[in-house]
Amino acid sequence: MEINGIAHVYITVTNFEACAAFYRRLLPFLGLTRIVHDDANTFYCIGGRTGFGLTRCAEQYRDARFAQDRTGLHHVCFRARSREDVDAVHELVRELGAKIVRAPEGGKWAPGYYSILFEDPDGIRLEVNYIPGKGLLATDPTVSKA
Repeated sequence: MEINGIAHVYITVTNFEACAAFYRRLLPFLGLTRIVHDDANTFYCIGGRTGFGLTRCAEQYRDARFAQDRTGLHHVCFRARSREDVDAVHELVRELGAKIVRAPEGGKWAPGYYSILFEDPDGIRLEVNYIPGKGLLATDPTVSKA
């Protein structure tokens, strides 16, 4: 079997109102333009063969804060189609007042790697990257050439 990507990612947030407002701007900007759910506890949209959603956390966890090094989610990375797209995301997240952990820059993870790293209102880390061509997949002998 070979999977066909990741269908969706869901995150649980403490400050649902602030996070929903943030993702209502960010996700459509990234091309996730079809809103599937948008209510008092859930925001979920799809686009680019990707789904991303958030849900309100349970009452007993409202005082908790995301910790990147704790068990669970480390960060989510969206793949852009160009360096210019990464730069455009940088401008948007600056406008949204997001904490920018790392402004757009090259990285060592793959040839031509270019990315931005930032946090949503709950402190959940998000990355948007661009890798030219097939990146590391171009040299992976286990990757199908079809």
